[in-house]
Amino acid sequence: MASCSQYILDYRFEGCNTSGKNRHSVAEDMSHENLIELEDGAVVAFEEYGDANGVPVMFCHGWPSSRTMAQLTDEPARELGIRIISADRPGISASSLQPDRKLTDWPRLVERIADHLGIHDFRMLAISGGAPYAYATATAMPQRVRAIAIVGGAPPLAEISDSNGLLPLYRWMLALYRTQPRLLRRLFYLARPVLSLRPPLRFRPLLLKMLLLRPCDAESLRDAAAFEAIFESQRRAWRASAEGVVADAQIYAQPWGFAIEDVRVPVRLWHGKEDRAFSVHLAEELANRLPNCHARFVDDAGHYSLPIRHMRDILKDLISF
Repeated sequence: MASCSQYILDYRFEGCNTSGKNRHSVAEDMSHENLIELEDGAVVAFEEYGDANGVPVMFCHGWPSSRTMAQLTDEPARELGIRIISADRPGISASSLQPDRKLTDWPRLVERIADHLGIHDFRMLAISGGAPYAYATATAMPQRVRAIAIVGGAPPLAEISDSNGLLPLYRWMLALYRTQPRLLRRLFYLARPVLSLRPPLRFRPLLLKMLLLRPCDAESLRDAAAFEAIFESQRRAWRASAEGVVADAQIYAQPWGFAIEDVRVPVRLWHGKEDRAFSVHLAEELANRLPNCHARFVDDAGHYSLPIRHMRDILKDLISF
């Protein structure tokens, strides 16, 4: 018997809802960077989106990515009265590198940000590689985390015996990490100059073809605001340092330090049936292990199109209880 109630939703959209006359550009929001100095002199950078007086939601960006990925939430969060707080993880963009950090170190930083802002309890929204960080925080701080929403979330890779449900690139990186970690690190450093570049607008259609995306994902990323939110946040991560991106990647390949069954807060799990990064079968297995979960497996949605097209529904659901 599954421990998670599963709802199959068939959403059909003609376009994507990220565009709009009132949308702030990524460049405008970058000027709102906030820095918190930690006890050891390091800093953590965060940015806010949505309604400054709204329901607080901590955002966990994907990988490789950075805090400005939360630009995807800005317009629907304003409409719904939600305050989005999005932080760069250590070593990413403007946050200081934390040597030898572990996934279980993250909740202390979230607590520091919440205390700095005078927020007692909050919800969390995690996209893709942000999922382990939301699970870790919910496990460590159940008295403050009211609920979490996981969108196309990464599963505990160290526990996966069959990697066929992963994107081929992820399978390749995971294999190299286990057999030739120094080579993988070197390749990351070699890739940084290219991945830090901003491609000219005229090359975007070619880039989308090269990525071999699902049709639903490619169509969603033709929206200029969505494209910028996704890819500019990635470039910011690479521009800061390859070391930060490497450190973030290593955490996914390591044991999380807690069992997924320890996540007792309500989980709203959203996953596209066309997701190539993490197959829907992996998401179903994870959902069945979560004690307090409602899962939505969405037709005609992939890894990118799910958060782009359905963000308003995701946020509305997250604050509904």
